[in-house]
Amino acid sequence: MAVLPIRITGDPVLHTVSEPVTDFDDALRQLVADMFETMELAPGVGLAAPQVGVGKRVFVYNWVDDDERLWRGVAINPTLLITPTPTGEADDDDESEGCLSIPGERFGLRRAERAVLTALDLEGQIYEIDADGWLARIFQHEFDHLNGILYADRLDYASCKEVAKAIKKSKWGVPGNSWMPGVDDLDA
Repeated sequence: MAVLPIRITGDPVLHTVSEPVTDFDDALRQLVADMFETMELAPGVGLAAPQVGVGKRVFVYNWVDDDERLWRGVAINPTLLITPTPTGEADDDDESEGCLSIPGERFGLRRAERAVLTALDLEGQIYEIDADGWLARIFQHEFDHLNGILYADRLDYASCKEVAKAIKKSKWGVPGNSWMPGVDDLDA
């Protein structure tokens, strides 16, 4: 396994719809193993293939809920059904979200409370998870990555202005920027 550099906003792979996985082979298994290692070292609760420069419809997740149940897996060629997103302003405490591709920044973002993830595992077997709360949020965030959407693209106007300033100040927003978990200290 290997830790992979995480692409920062502005890299074209982060802003492009990913291609479906067609080969369930050793290369895919290696990518997924590397993604888990990268996510854990970052640290994060999810990581999508575009974030490590691979334009494929794959994400990994690793999160422990309030009941101390571990949710860990890989979603390949996922679909996601969500309940309607609540209206109104996001609660910055309860709905604060960050992204390893915009390291160090967090903003309140409304997300659907429930999501049904249907995906393939590494053996190409279909599975389904009916998620709520933070697990539903994680699935929505990572699924967005597969569609070329960063959470900053969904922020309200005031937060969009703030994140744009942070991106400009850090000289991100252009191709070629990345950071290495375990090496770079970017307060991800």
